[in-house]
Amino acid sequence: MLSRIINGLIFLITLVITAGFFRENGVWTPDRAKKAFRFFTVLSNVFCALAALALCLFPACRAAWLLKYMGTAAVSLTMLTVLFYLGPLLGYKVLLEGRDLFLHLLTPLAAIVSFGFFEKQGMGWGTALLGAVPMILYAVLYLFRVVLAPEEKRWEDFYGFNRGGHWKLSFVAMLAGMLLICIGLMALQNA
Repeated sequence: MLSRIINGLIFLITLVITAGFFRENGVWTPDRAKKAFRFFTVLSNVFCALAALALCLFPACRAAWLLKYMGTAAVSLTMLTVLFYLGPLLGYKVLLEGRDLFLHLLTPLAAIVSFGFFEKQGMGWGTALLGAVPMILYAVLYLFRVVLAPEEKRWEDFYGFNRGGHWKLSFVAMLAGMLLICIGLMALQNA
């Protein structure tokens, strides 16, 4: 019951926030949303919200549970990146106010609590490693769009992962962090 309540809230909050990306000054603005969906924060929260909805609708389905795990791992990475990397660089105030308070902290915490305490199914190492898939897919996209794409089609390096040309080091650090998150979530599942 608590799992459904928390997952329903994750979905509804993220839906309202995401809908806001499509509007600016009361006008429908798809280009604004297109920019928002460049960020792992937005992608991970939307993925987690859809997985939360799937688990609400199909609580006994192992595939829905697995999607929720992957979504929880992804938003955990978002939260920890904000707390330990972006926060010290950019300041916590800008990263933890308004809708960003939900995307960077509250919905990730809700996902961790619901998955770790109310959705226990047990987890082995193979399953745990699947939690890294969203981060790896985004890393490939980010590398292409920031480093490898033609100059006129590149994104700015908004996360600073290629600062000084050190994208390889950033990838290894993020992957190591992601794997620690996966191990932590596995420990919660198996406790």
